[in-house]
Amino acid sequence: MLHKKSLGQHFLRSESALRKIVSAGRLSSTDIVLEVGPGEGVLTELLLAQAGKVIAVEKDDRLIPVLEEKFAPEIVSGKLKLIHADILDFSPSSLGLRASSFKVVANIPYYITGALIRKFLEADTQPSTMVLLIQKEVAKRIVAHDGKESILSISVKAYGTPKYIDTVKAGAFSPPPKVDSAIIAIEHISKKFFVEDNEGRFFELLKKGFAHPRKLLSSNLYIPGENLLACGIAEKARPENLSITDWQRLCASLEP
Repeated sequence: MLHKKSLGQHFLRSESALRKIVSAGRLSSTDIVLEVGPGEGVLTELLLAQAGKVIAVEKDDRLIPVLEEKFAPEIVSGKLKLIHADILDFSPSSLGLRASSFKVVANIPYYITGALIRKFLEADTQPSTMVLLIQKEVAKRIVAHDGKESILSISVKAYGTPKYIDTVKAGAFSPPPKVDSAIIAIEHISKKFFVEDNEGRFFELLKKGFAHPRKLLSSNLYIPGENLLACGIAEKARPENLSITDWQRLCASLEP
């Protein structure tokens, strides 16, 4: 089937990459998997073999009849639930899913990466794990591959533990994208990091801290260097130098 450029579709053809995605999900027969954009159902097939139930949300109306025909027995048995919807408008709670009761596994269009990660990490109904195939450079930023944190990496680490699984070359897709991709897993997702409902305050501080990434953190936050020293942070630290724990301590120290 021809891909829809407007939906950022790149169908994964590599059997090895598909199996690595499934393996990264650590699936069992009791797991419920939410698959974003099943496409032609190549990954769906492997997920159905490992998980107890798969909920596949597909936006492209052309692919719905293809999937309905391919997985007719699984749909009838209830092992697969196929939903025609935009994942960014979809609510897991509408199907009775609770926080940590499901896992998200998907090969997603690059253009919705940020919005999709935010949607599921910030939601009240969070998945326990997310395994995503995304742009390689974005995956490297999330895990801070170069040792330098970013607002993206800290934002993800506040909710879970990201892990770079493997690189997937552009040639593994049809049609091939212009850049390489990577499989990333975000495990142990929860809101336990936040105390006393300080989630909003934490991200407000984070945005101020990274307002000018190359400036000293004390300049971005308009606080004396000794305030940082009191939190065990170097006086001349830049935002990229702080770990998730540093940000947590700093947020607590600046509470009104």
